Amino acid sequence: MPGGRLTQQERQQIALGLADGLPYAEIARRLDRPTSTITREVMRNGGPTAYRADLAHRATERRAHRRRQATPRGSEAPPPAHGRDAEAVREYEETFTTLLMAQGLPKMMSRVLTCLYTTDAGSLTASQLAQRLQVSPASVSKAVTFLESQGLIRRERDERRRERYSVDDDVFYQSTIAGARSSTQLAETARQGVGVLGSGTPAAARLENIARFLDFVAEGITRAAEQAREVLHTKAEPTSDSTAEPSPDHG
Repeated sequence: MPGGRLTQQERQQIALGLADGLPYAEIARRLDRPTSTITREVMRNGGPTAYRADLAHRATERRAHRRRQATPRGSEAPPPAHGRDAEAVREYEETFTTLLMAQGLPKMMSRVLTCLYTTDAGSLTASQLAQRLQVSPASVSKAVTFLESQGLIRRERDERRRERYSVDDDVFYQSTIAGARSSTQLAETARQGVGVLGSGTPAAARLENIARFLDFVAEGITRAAEQAREVLHTKAEPTSDSTAEPSPDHG
């Protein structure tokens, strides 16, 4: 399977495949590339309806140029934590970000959340996020405000009174419960429409079915989340190739 960055010709093949309505997996098969590579390429360059091969190629070159500028010539980048492959980490972060975007999270919010999840400390200040993502503090501020409102991150203050944004194991539990609560509220609103539209009418029957469906889903999600919560607090068994204790991440 070929490695390395996508060529301009491959990007043209991706554009043609999208125009023909081919799924990502089929485009990937034709190019002998992982499906995740195609998904990431499309989602970070406008999505399936706005993808343009020439624009995507130029955008990739600009990103590579910015990364080169981020490390001043003559200086050495700090060694990656735990001996990690820096390029593999970067590719993984792009994959994770693309997945979050595919699920409906805006790009900057996805990048911030990925950054927090992939740092060992699990928390960063606004300035640290801006530096890592190479974006403005205003972009970070908007993203963290949205993520906090969705229950996906927590805001706290450290010993120096700086605001830090954190994720932990319970964040996904709280977010899942919040989603179930939203489904319950939507079910209640749908059921209110039954009385407004008249019981026994086709429209009222439709809303009643929606309410029953959402009630069932919300109950199931809540029950499953409560049962699975203990998994979040169960320490995973070390893998057989673990050879050293991880050192603390200082962000």
